[in-house]
Amino acid sequence: MNKQNRNRLALIALVLIFAAPLVIAYLMNRVGWHPEHMRNSGTLVEPPRDVSTVAVTLSAGSKLAWRDPQWHWTLLALPGARCAAQCQTRLDETLRMRLTLGRNAERLRLVYLGPALAPEYLTARAPLLAGQDDTGAFAAYRAGGDDDLALALVDPNGLLMLRYAQGYSAQGLRRDIQKVLH
Repeated sequence: MNKQNRNRLALIALVLIFAAPLVIAYLMNRVGWHPEHMRNSGTLVEPPRDVSTVAVTLSAGSKLAWRDPQWHWTLLALPGARCAAQCQTRLDETLRMRLTLGRNAERLRLVYLGPALAPEYLTARAPLLAGQDDTGAFAAYRAGGDDDLALALVDPNGLLMLRYAQGYSAQGLRRDIQKVLH
């Protein structure tokens, strides 16, 4: 084998070495395999739903501004027909999860859209905003059980990105929130 053929084989081997991982990744993606730690805990809304025009009236009487220049994400709490003990426990758990985000906690606002809660309950959970979904636009995302809670994550541009059905994992929710806030 002459020097020119050796150089060609070396070049082909080099190209194969760099192309092989790309081909393997493409094939793995085609068959639907994704690493477990890269998956969302919530269900991705595909395509993301634009909710920036959905009217939500807050308990103070003002309208919720979906597009946020401060780059706040919005986590919607969507209870079933009523929000009693179990729902309120899940709501408190979500508020505690927000606190564990540290300095990024301010970048996540929590908005409860459901049956009226006692004013003293809302006052004790200060960053929690309460309101009403004026058009029923989030009815499909609500918890199915009477006293349960489902969540939906809306980005700062007003796009509904992820939804969490009743029985969601609080740890999975926290992981997803950390990913989007960093």
